[in-house]
Amino acid sequence: MTEINFGQRAGVGCGRRNKFREREKMKEFYWKSLPHWIPPEATFFVTFRLANSLPAAILTELMKEREKERNLVLKRFTGEKQQSELYEMQKKWFARFDAWLDRCLTESPRWLAHPEVACIIAREIHAFDGEYYKLLAYTIMPNHIHLLVNSLPLAVSPQHRGTTAPYPLADTLKRLKGRTARYANQALGRSGAFWQHESYDHVVRDAAELERILCYILANPVNAGLVSHWGEWPHTFVIDEFGLFS
Repeated sequence: MTEINFGQRAGVGCGRRNKFREREKMKEFYWKSLPHWIPPEATFFVTFRLANSLPAAILTELMKEREKERNLVLKRFTGEKQQSELYEMQKKWFARFDAWLDRCLTESPRWLAHPEVACIIAREIHAFDGEYYKLLAYTIMPNHIHLLVNSLPLAVSPQHRGTTAPYPLADTLKRLKGRTARYANQALGRSGAFWQHESYDHVVRDAAELERILCYILANPVNAGLVSHWGEWPHTFVIDEFGLFS
């Protein structure tokens, strides 16, 4: 099994109280449409989607639901309990968000369904492995991507002082999305926005959550009705160390 880092929250010898104290010390990364909490070293579950892959009305409703639930948690809980509830709320909200992406497959752009485009995306994801992150798994769906990476061994320090400077993952995603958008648009003979600006990122807390997220990634094409077994989907990758091919 490959060595996985789960960030400061899951450090050896840290109790539950210390984990949440660490979280409270972290800066909340610029809150726009989606929640971000990005410690400098951790394992991340990342999702990013094509531009206009969700109808505006659905996206607006999802954002209203998230804000309502978040405000309720902030009102009802404080301290460690509040942070725990926010963490769980975020996971549940994302499940609804991702389910809508799968439901809208026939209505939204499906550029990633083109084999040539999917290969371009996969090539660039692998190109970043070993310099910007340790690649653990991904699946490329017709209108979005799930990515599992470990930033610990290979975090790259940014060479600027902008908003994202303290957060290497943010810079990495910006670079990855920029390169893939350029090459994919060239392959499709189009111009304009390719990716939605925002990405969803979730810090993996422990081995149990890592297993759950890995299963979620691999099962996405199955749950969307695209294949009957995860191994049949041509645009899924998982490292050998997880032992799924033995």
